[in-house]
Amino acid sequence: MPIASPREFAEEAARIVAQLSIEQMASLCSGEDFWNTKDIAAHGIKGFMLTDGPHGLRKQATEADHLGLNESVPATCFPSGAGLAASWNRDLLEAVGHALGREAAAEGVGVLLGPAINIKRHPLGGRNFEYLSEDPLLTGELAAAYINGVQAEGVGASVKHFAVNNQETNRLLVDVIVDQQALREIYLRGFEIAVKSAKPWTVMSAYNKINGTYASDDPWLLREVLRDEWGYDGVVVSDWGAEDDRVAGLQAGMGLEMPGNDGLGDAEIVSAIDNDVLDRQVLEREATRIIALHLAVADAQSRKSAGTHVVDFDAHHELARRAAVEATVLLANDGALPIREGSTIGILGEFSECPRFQGGGSSRIHPTRIESLLSALAKRPSAVVSYAPGYRVEDPNPDNDLLADARELASQSDIVVVMVGLASHEESEGFDRSHMRLSAAQNALVEVVCKSCDTVVVVLSNGAPVEMPWIDDVAAVLEANLGGQASGGALADVLFGDVEPSGRLAETIPVRIEDSPAYLNFPGTRDRVEYREGHFVGYRFYDTVDREPRFPFGHGLGYSDIRLTASGISAPYVDEAESIDVWVELRNVSSRPGSQVVQVYSHQQNAQPARPEQELIAFDKVFLQAGERYVLHMQVGHDAFRRWDVALGTWVVDDNSFELRVGTSSRSIAYRHHVAVRGRGHVPVYYGRNTALGSIQDHPVIGDWARALRARFVAQQGDYGEASPESLLVDAFSRELPLRSLVRIGRLITQTELERACRVLDGSASAEDTDHFRRLSV
Repeated sequence: MPIASPREFAEEAARIVAQLSIEQMASLCSGEDFWNTKDIAAHGIKGFMLTDGPHGLRKQATEADHLGLNESVPATCFPSGAGLAASWNRDLLEAVGHALGREAAAEGVGVLLGPAINIKRHPLGGRNFEYLSEDPLLTGELAAAYINGVQAEGVGASVKHFAVNNQETNRLLVDVIVDQQALREIYLRGFEIAVKSAKPWTVMSAYNKINGTYASDDPWLLREVLRDEWGYDGVVVSDWGAEDDRVAGLQAGMGLEMPGNDGLGDAEIVSAIDNDVLDRQVLEREATRIIALHLAVADAQSRKSAGTHVVDFDAHHELARRAAVEATVLLANDGALPIREGSTIGILGEFSECPRFQGGGSSRIHPTRIESLLSALAKRPSAVVSYAPGYRVEDPNPDNDLLADARELASQSDIVVVMVGLASHEESEGFDRSHMRLSAAQNALVEVVCKSCDTVVVVLSNGAPVEMPWIDDVAAVLEANLGGQASGGALADVLFGDVEPSGRLAETIPVRIEDSPAYLNFPGTRDRVEYREGHFVGYRFYDTVDREPRFPFGHGLGYSDIRLTASGISAPYVDEAESIDVWVELRNVSSRPGSQVVQVYSHQQNAQPARPEQELIAFDKVFLQAGERYVLHMQVGHDAFRRWDVALGTWVVDDNSFELRVGTSSRSIAYRHHVAVRGRGHVPVYYGRNTALGSIQDHPVIGDWARALRARFVAQQGDYGEASPESLLVDAFSRELPLRSLVRIGRLITQTELERACRVLDGSASAEDTDHFRRLSV
């Protein structure tokens, strides 16, 4: 029987609320303790536990804390968000969600706090390892799959952190100043996709302010956008300790304050109602949502038989191993990988023995087991392996003795695998990184072994981009991300070619930190950060300004040879009622199975205002056997071409020509298709009396009138000769001339005619107004 969602208990919850006192309703709006909600036993309301994810269950076995300091029960540690997103695989994310849901249900957990889907604005963000991508479409689609998996097991998901929680520096108080276009197109879009398509049982509000208001208290964010526009009817829960003003938060729609605070917030709510500061109906509304959530959790837990609470940790470990393989991105390879049979292999780097497989903070999991690369290689009797640490993780300084041992080992090896990356003290929740470099000890190790062995493979264990000063000297680079508890076994499988590394970058890797779009505006001052790069985030920036990254968004190699051999579209236009089918033929022309991630980007021709060079609008991952041919179909709807119009305060789709670019990364495009997109009517840059004359020359009603007026204005200025500096100045001035100026400069129109034109532009024109301009154009 399908799991019942909270919305299915809304009527029952409303009946219960009608029987509750103000004090009882208020008590539901905060936690009982650090992880649990409150009971109201007299009315059959049973509290439940919320606990951390997002890449594993972190149910603390002893004293509770939010920073991941105390031990938690054993659970499967899957790759962190950065790795899972590198899979570009919705099915994998859903499978991981199912596993997380089963483990949470077995521990009696009602809500798992994940997925974490904030956009990776800057490479140094301390929590980037936990987040998915720099792109909102990839983020939202993968998050929705994850949520569907978790909630199918009867455990609620809590998509977080809503919104623009993109740094750790001063995250509890910083005011994020960000324009509406960037908010809508980049920072809210992933949440919108996840909320609308997967309907998470809860949404977690962020710590930070957004344009002056704390996210937990923001009526625009929580009521106007989340509920009124997106139709969300679930519970908004605060991040732990994020609530600033309990009454303002409740009015905005933030229902559940966590953790519990001995009833302090509840008393504030009751007092506000008693003093006519807060409407009782606001409390009733949030109490109804919270009770519906309680009932859904209780129903799911009661329907789970004892048998379904038994978790197959072996199966989950194998899933974690598969996920780690798909999280691994082969960045570069000159043919060194996979390792040839009979090779003598040198393994260097302490991470080979003591793996870095997860991030720090509230997502730190107590894994059921851990596989290192060395322990996995020990199970391969045919592998001739030698090991030296080369560096110590806790010491950033080169150690000459360790380097000497590494040099000697490398000189005796056919191939050397060097494992380097970021230590737990270098990236974690709670702080941002200060630079993009590996430790001096690790870079020295790579440089030393490259002088002693011709075939050096670098494996990176990290949750965010790092500089690669040795990139031209090594034979191959594997980005293993933070691969979870099975990362060692997965890496061994990849190195020896048992499986193909099938990951693709979900974020751009810059050459240096100075190249990143937010470089000059991160992390801001103590109480304020400005997102001056606007919607030019990640590859949208690099591709627009044509700045070469170290590795582009979507990039990844494989061992197989899967080619895009043909592509087409089902129609030359897209309108509001229909979507377009983009099809791609793929052929595996190699002798081994493999995968390919097909990506479709849109480029708007002659965009006004300025748009990113291209934006991801569709993607899919395809697995093919040796010699197999497959035709992939991807549907692209009208909304894929929308943009946020700041002047109008709404989404618009322009009447325009778009180029659909089909490829395997943002910089590797195989096919281009031109499609005419039919927008929802003409949308100029501005409406009203300040509309630029040149911007409405193609308007279906007043375009002819506007062109005639512009010609008359130019004629009034005199004949300066074609292409003269004076004529160019007049032409530019006439194009940008506001309509209001035509009343005063040259007296080209009357005030009445200006008002008529404005009514046509804003859609309020009468038939008489429209007829007037149509007569003028005849």
